[in-house]
Amino acid sequence: MSTPVEPDVTALARRWRLEVNTGTAAAPAWALCPGVTEFQPAAEPNIEDSSDYDSDGWAGNTKTGQSWELSATINRKVKESTKVYNPVHEALRLASFAYGAASYVHVRYMDRSGLPEAYEGRALVTWAPSGGEYTALDQVEVTLTGNGALLPIENPLAEGGA
Repeated sequence: MSTPVEPDVTALARRWRLEVNTGTAAAPAWALCPGVTEFQPAAEPNIEDSSDYDSDGWAGNTKTGQSWELSATINRKVKESTKVYNPVHEALRLASFAYGAASYVHVRYMDRSGLPEAYEGRALVTWAPSGGEYTALDQVEVTLTGNGALLPIENPLAEGGA
C-alpha cells in the first residue's frame, strides 16, 4: 500500500506578523503591532541597462540598488477604561511626526506560523488615518519606508527560535 502524498496548500496573506522595537538597539523589546487588516511588503531592486557591444545584441542588466517599503492597514486599538492607545500604534504615530533619529522605527516582520520568511530593518513612518462613515472602524494606513537594508533574519517564531 502506498503512502498518501500530502498536498501543498496555499499560504494566506494573514500569515504576516509585524513587530516594532519599543526598546533600544542594544536591548530590543519587540512588541506586536495588533490590528493589522492588510499587509503589503515590497523590496524593489533598481536595475540599470548594462548592455554593450560585446553581448552580440543581447541586453545586459545590473542590479545597482534596492529599496523596501511596507504598507499596512491597522484597526486602531485603545484601552477604553484608561483612554490610552496601544503603545505600538502610538510609537508609529509619534515617529511619523518626528525628525532626525526619532523619525525612524526598528521593525521586523515574519511568518507567524514559523516558516522561514522573516525580515528586519529601520524605516520612516507615514501615518494616514482612513476616516470614513459613522459605521466605520478607526483605521490607519501605515507606510514604512526603509532606510538602509531590509535583512532576512531567522524567524523568531520558528521552532527553536528566540
